Amino acid sequence: MSYSQADAAPHDVPRMPFQVVATRPLRLKRAKGFTVHKRKASDDTVSIRHHTKICKDRQGGLRLKSLPESSHISLFTEWVDDIPPEGDPGILSMQPRQSNASDYPLLVWLVQDQDNFLSELICLEGRGRISDVCGGCGTLDPRFRCEDCFGVAMYCQDCVVGKHCQHLLHHLEYWTGSYFERRSLRDLGLRIQLGHRAGDRCYRPRPAARDDFTIIHSNGVHSVKLDFCGCESAEAPFQQLLRIHWFPASSEKPRTAATFNVLEQFHLLSFESKVSAFEFYQSLSRISDNTGPNPPKFLRIIRQWRHLKLLKHTGRGHDPLGISNTKQGDCALLCPACPHPGKNLPQDWRSVGPEKQFLYSLFVALDANFRLKRRAVSKDSNDPSLSEGWAYFMEESAYKSYLSHHVNDVQEKSTCSSHNAVNMADTKASRGLDATGIGIVVCARHGMKLANGIGDLQKGERYVNMDYLFASALSGTTVDRLNISYDITSITQASIRLQLAKEEARAAQRSPEPPLHPDISPSILISAGIDLEDQQWRLRVDLTKLGLHATDTQKAKTQQCSNALARHIEVWMKTHALYVPGSATLRDLYYSEGGGKASAPEDIPLYLPSQVNCKFSCAHNLESIEFQLQEGQANDALNELRQALRSRAYMLKFKDRFLHGQGANTHARNCLKNVNAKIDLSMAKYRAAHRALCTLGPLLGKVGWKTALRLLVDDDVHSMSGEDDQASEGRQRLSWIWLSCGYTAEDADDKSDCGLQEGKRLLLESTYNSLTTIYLAIRIEWCKARARAHHWAEEVDLLLEEKQQTLQFLEWDATRWAERAKAITDQDKPLNEGLRAYAEHQANIRRRLGVSFTHTWRDAQEFSDVTYSEVPVN
Repeated sequence: MSYSQADAAPHDVPRMPFQVVATRPLRLKRAKGFTVHKRKASDDTVSIRHHTKICKDRQGGLRLKSLPESSHISLFTEWVDDIPPEGDPGILSMQPRQSNASDYPLLVWLVQDQDNFLSELICLEGRGRISDVCGGCGTLDPRFRCEDCFGVAMYCQDCVVGKHCQHLLHHLEYWTGSYFERRSLRDLGLRIQLGHRAGDRCYRPRPAARDDFTIIHSNGVHSVKLDFCGCESAEAPFQQLLRIHWFPASSEKPRTAATFNVLEQFHLLSFESKVSAFEFYQSLSRISDNTGPNPPKFLRIIRQWRHLKLLKHTGRGHDPLGISNTKQGDCALLCPACPHPGKNLPQDWRSVGPEKQFLYSLFVALDANFRLKRRAVSKDSNDPSLSEGWAYFMEESAYKSYLSHHVNDVQEKSTCSSHNAVNMADTKASRGLDATGIGIVVCARHGMKLANGIGDLQKGERYVNMDYLFASALSGTTVDRLNISYDITSITQASIRLQLAKEEARAAQRSPEPPLHPDISPSILISAGIDLEDQQWRLRVDLTKLGLHATDTQKAKTQQCSNALARHIEVWMKTHALYVPGSATLRDLYYSEGGGKASAPEDIPLYLPSQVNCKFSCAHNLESIEFQLQEGQANDALNELRQALRSRAYMLKFKDRFLHGQGANTHARNCLKNVNAKIDLSMAKYRAAHRALCTLGPLLGKVGWKTALRLLVDDDVHSMSGEDDQASEGRQRLSWIWLSCGYTAEDADDKSDCGLQEGKRLLLESTYNSLTTIYLAIRIEWCKARARAHHWAEEVDLLLEEKQQTLQFLEWDATRWAERAKAITDQDKPLNEGLRAYAEHQANIRRRLGVSFTHTWRDAQEFSDVTYSEVPVN
């Protein structure tokens, strides 16, 4: 609606020399309101820049949020907004709402009410302000009250026992005349009768063993007197307990049980808060005066409970042949977004073209966790597996039989200095352990574990274990294509290390002399030393980031990294002394100059060939190996630096174009801070490698490498388009880091890849001028950018296909549960009803999930089409 001067005249407010306009269409918001900006109308008036907010009050009317006392608004020459028709512009002359006590509830409570709260709490330590007669029969001087019942009424002993015939696990308090003390219903003579209705007695009761029964409930651990039904038609004792929602600790002569309520409570708490069973039980024990069974019984109960919940959730109770018909992996949850032929794939998925086959590929990753250790304190007969390979862990007997046939296989040593899983397999860290960790096969895109894809590891991450896990996890897969990633593969300087390993193999065949070390060759020694040097620099950065107010968790994490680095350096030094004997003398001199005190791990000198400074002679082959590795390190650092600079340039453009507001910009600054840290790390990594090359180059007579690997200064570190705001487009300088391809004359002599090496040789032998070189670098970057664009286009297609696969999987799963409900033929009517109710409930859950996902993803395809139309990827 629009207001003119005539509309504003009836308000009789003095006319002001400025106008009220909106910088954008004003829209009422339920909480924030909208903003009115005032600006001057001519040059001879005073500029008044202020804003007001108008929002709805509780009655639905418009209210002024804030307005200067000197402001009077009378003229609305241009005001077009979305104010409702009942809105009156005269509301702008109203005074803002005055604050009241309800705006500051905590302050009001602190000043006015905290004394009253404390008085009421202390009053409840006595009998309180209640009547002196029994709340049930009206007798005088009642002595008992219940902590769990509603209210604080006092009762006599007969009334309180009768009132709790159906509330068997409440806590009672007894008034001694001076204070309350805890009493139990057992002390008052209450006996629990099973197998009959509440209040009825059995003519042939069978008391629990020793007439003592323990119940674990959410309000504590209770000791009660319990009678089982001894009638001829009575069920077994454990069945009588299960029918009142009490889970027995044993099937024969049970003396302990846990309520379904407390088991479900711990089941959820263990996932959300990571509380252990021991800590949870100890908390319950303290509520009940530390009485009850020992924690191992509760551990056994919760283990059985989780196993039964697993069978129930996966429909094993609906199998007509029973639990024994469960097959390997039947109880594992399938990833709904991954391809499952016959469940969520179209009929013609095998006939799609090669360019679209990736949509129906399974992405798998292998990983290991070495914190999940298990000591050799039991055996399978005493601690058997409940599922026998039905879910995620593989079947043990076949797995152990396979490992026993490969127990003498020699494990290949890893070249990664921080990969202890293989190299330290036989150290004391694995002694006394039945399992040193677990190997896992997961869905790489969604993180869900594959059925039969988890198994114990013995003596580190041996490849024989991981091979069996991989084959077991994929045994039930029928997809045609797999994309596999294994996180222990080291890619840093990979080609150079492979070349050095081949050269050492050829040298070992020619030379009859045995090596100095049976497992660690010179190239492995030097590459491990370079990795340790990189870890030392990273640790220095982490220590600098701690600051003065670091938390204990941050300090502990840094200290653990420091301890691990110290152990790695100690092991590496022992081998280093075999190849470089003079290094031991230098280390002794270093420690003597420091007063014999141990240095911090990040400050310990490693004395690589480039760091000895001609203090003693070093083998020529070690110097040559380090030169090649440092050259690869420098090229890797440049690649990482260029990638980080591209990311920073994109993030800056995105931030300037799309982000508004404090929260979004704060988050963007944090992201940029992380990218800048990566840039600093790459710069330090390159400069360290460049210093080593400058030291080793003259010793080895290496020339020409400085053409591609120059000295890196701060002014060289900027994006390809330049980050100098002062320079014009035509005067921006392209840094040399974008012109370096990392090729030298020695690279051209390598015949490992004929096509690639021919291109290198042509590049080195031709006489391109500088402009041609720039064009070549730009073309390379354009090809990489085009490849990234195609990759993200494929990612969008894959996400849309996964969306469809998820919806189809939920539909298939809902149909499966509905068919289970219809196929029930059990003659037991109560069991029949329970099976049908659970199956229908599970089918309904899947349908509701499908409806929710469909609503959430309703605009995904349209948004993708708009994006593709704006961003071509050809």
